[in-house]
Amino acid sequence: MAKESMKAREVKRAKLVAKYAAKRAQLKADGKYEALQSLPKNASPVRLHNRCKITGRPKGYMRQFGISRIQFREMASSGLIPGVKKASW
Repeated sequence: MAKESMKAREVKRAKLVAKYAAKRAQLKADGKYEALQSLPKNASPVRLHNRCKITGRPKGYMRQFGISRIQFREMASSGLIPGVKKASW
């Protein structure tokens, strides 16, 4: 499990990115790249990092499901993800 502070930090960054998205797009469209420097660092979408919705794990993230590979395997094995079953041939 990730620390609660790390999860909270990611949520805070996501809110900040959403808040400044329109202003950032407007500044880029006008070509005012120097003005982008005045925006907060965490308002940049590049600083976001995908995390597992359940555990907060930053690595092994599966974008299609929004969870880590470990949680995906556990949930798929127990039949909690519809349409996913263990391969056998």
